[in-house]
Order: sequence, then C-alpha cells, then structure tokens
Amino acid sequence: MDDSPSLWASCGEAWLGLMRHVWSSGTPADDDRGPVIEAPPVLVEIAALTADDPIIERYGDAAKLALYTRKFTEDVVVAPFKYSYGARISGQLQWAADLLTARPYSKSAWISLTGPGEQYDCVPCLTSLAFRIRERSLHMTAAFRSQNAYTCYLNYLPLADVQARMAGGLGLSRGPMRVFVDVPHLYLADLEPALRIMRPSPHRLR
Repeated sequence: MDDSPSLWASCGEAWLGLMRHVWSSGTPADDDRGPVIEAPPVLVEIAALTADDPIIERYGDAAKLALYTRKFTEDVVVAPFKYSYGARISGQLQWAADLLTARPYSKSAWISLTGPGEQYDCVPCLTSLAFRIRERSLHMTAAFRSQNAYTCYLNYLPLADVQARMAGGLGLSRGPMRVFVDVPHLYLADLEPALRIMRPSPHRLR
C-alpha cells in the first residue's frame, strides 16, 4: 500500500481532484447543513499555489475568496463565519518562527487552532498547521478534521499566503503545501455545480 500523498501541480487541480475523490468514493451521510457525500481520508501535496491559477480564475468565486481571505487575516469574526482563523493563527506564528530559527531541522513547529471546551457548533474545520524547513524552503502541512471539497480552494489560497509570510520572515522560499483531510465531503445541494466543474480531468503529478 502506497501511503505517499497525491501530488498536484496547482491549487485548482487539487480542488478538482478532491471533488472527484469524494464523488467517486463517497457514501451518503448527514450534516447539520443537510445531506452530504462523505469520502475516506485523503492526503495531498500541492506543488505551487498562486493567485493566477487558471482553474480558479475560470471556476472560482472571487467574492467568496475575498471573504475567506478576511477570515484568515482579521482577528475579529467576519460574518457569516463563527470563528476567525486569523485570531487563532497570528498569535502563534512567531513562536513557530522562533523555534525554526533556533532549530532549523525541527519537526516540532506545530500550532493548534482548537482548544478545550469549544462550542459544539464552532469547532474549526482547520485544526492545526505545521511548518518545517527542508531543502532551503518552508514546507507547510494543514490538517482539517472535515472539509467541503466544493469550497476547499477558498481555504488553500489564504493558507498559501500564511505560508509565504512565514517563509519570507525566515528568509526562505515557499515550498509545497501538504493537506490532510479526515472527512472530505460534498453537500448534495452543491452537487450540480460541482459536477460541472469537475468534468475536466485534472493532471496529477503522482
């Protein structure tokens, strides 16, 4: 069994790939927001994430991307979200940067985005981030307890900005971003537009 991550060339191709994974291997399940299709866990690695991604430009939602970017950059909760990733991430980045400065080889620069006693309806989907220096570049891993495959790119692009800021502060280039999703899913309400988008077969590097 090959446990290595699926390697995608771009954010857009990873987006298509995750939706196709859910559609091809998922089973019906329930969710607070309505019925879903849930798929087995997935580990992917995205080689390059850029704002000029042709798939995102063609099929993505620029207004929603701007909204999600605020979720990752502002310390206040932005409606309609129930929590701020910006508030949960920003205060911990300096600790991770200091650790990697002191120990460039370290695998310990993990930060948690959850805490004990979270409100049941406010548990973040993104639970942790990890940073490590390899081959003179900063690699990052994002772990999601759950992720809507139809909107995953709205998280990946702001996360790429987080990684870029960390890399710049450390004087490094930005390496690949690895993403683990424990429960990838699609809402039945999103199936029609998702199927229209995922029809082109994405190019998987590995």
